[in-house]
Amino acid sequence: MLIIMKKYIFLILIAFSVSQLRAQEIRDALRYAQDNINGTARFRAMSGAFGALGGDLSAINVNPAGAAVFSNNQVGFTLSNNTINNNSDYFGEKTKQTNNSFDLNQAGGVFVFKNQYSSSNWKKFSVAINFENTSNLNNSIFSAGTNPTHSIDSYFLSYANGIPLSVLENSNYDELGHGAQQAFLGYQAYIINPASTNSTNTVYNSNVPSGGNYYHENTVTTKGYNGKLSFNAATSYKDKLYIGVNLNSHFTDFRQLSRFYEDNNAPLTSNYTISRLQFNNELYTYGTGFSFQLGAIAKVTNELRLGLAYESPTWYRLNDELTQKLIGVSANTSGELAPDVVNPNVTNYYDPYKLQTPSKWTGSMAYIFGKKGLISIDYALKDYSNTKFKPENDTYFRGINSKMNSLLNTTSELHIGAEYKIEAWSLRGGYRSEQSPYKNQTTMS
Repeated sequence: MLIIMKKYIFLILIAFSVSQLRAQEIRDALRYAQDNINGTARFRAMSGAFGALGGDLSAINVNPAGAAVFSNNQVGFTLSNNTINNNSDYFGEKTKQTNNSFDLNQAGGVFVFKNQYSSSNWKKFSVAINFENTSNLNNSIFSAGTNPTHSIDSYFLSYANGIPLSVLENSNYDELGHGAQQAFLGYQAYIINPASTNSTNTVYNSNVPSGGNYYHENTVTTKGYNGKLSFNAATSYKDKLYIGVNLNSHFTDFRQLSRFYEDNNAPLTSNYTISRLQFNNELYTYGTGFSFQLGAIAKVTNELRLGLAYESPTWYRLNDELTQKLIGVSANTSGELAPDVVNPNVTNYYDPYKLQTPSKWTGSMAYIFGKKGLISIDYALKDYSNTKFKPENDTYFRGINSKMNSLLNTTSELHIGAEYKIEAWSLRGGYRSEQSPYKNQTTMS
């Protein structure tokens, strides 16, 4: 059993915005298209540069030919501890949030069958099964500060304007589409008011007073993982050429809980206006996927090895569920009213949809210094502009796919790993560089 400590430091600048909560976005696609370096302790210590080495359970996920490098059967698992520190800056107010999680990072085994016919050039055959936690999605971000100009009221107004008042007065939350649901919440919590009491009214005004500073708190907590279960078969030809294939089953389980709080210090009047509100959302995404990998490793000399691997797109089938709750507190110069709590107690189940992530090519080279050590280099290419939501004839998906095609780019990854042995000790180190999937290099550096 191995325990790995890992620490991330993020610096994020958060601007006030509330986007459509359920609709798929580019960041949602990238959540499933990008991988982290997870796996065995040796694999992670050398930054995953194992495409030409093999002989490690996690190396199978880079190049499936690596399973044929094993000389004997092997079973193992890895536990990991991840600590993430998020620092946020919201209108000059800095906050910090720490998240810690303990996970099963990898588990699997490889079984080697040596050819009993010594005259055959095919020396051995191996089968393996390996689970990898490709992405740990546990995280927590807290931001707080005073926004001098904007309230969340604009979010509810953007959905309400154009919807007849009769719809918001005579419908239940579960009878409405997503946009009308947002308008319903804002109306029932008195965040917005109709411009006219006529049932045909389609214009709404904010009940949040202007002219005051808006203190905001935003907490976003995510839990879950992207997992991959690989079924591998590999073989060795003259112990000089190794060939392998993976059939991969993917599964994802992701929850995002967000709590947005707003408080304004506008002077109270004789009319009731909103002084505080809290908007809670819980999004749950789950699903499965499939991909395959092909790979080969050539032992050019006893010291030099070259590798090449192809990873197909992953074809996901995903489902979304959403629950919401809104609380508004109204006040005037005489005092506060009891909170207006709009809790539909309804879970929205949306139609399943598909996501296709980009394919990946990896070229590798390793040089082994006898029994003293080694150095290994992996270079990979991945075209994120090929990421697609499906069905492609869906109006919204057609728009977001067009955005991904124009905003995302082909990226390269460089992994360098080294190992040096001193008697019973092994010193390992690694370097990893990955380009941003965004062309502008600003959204993500």
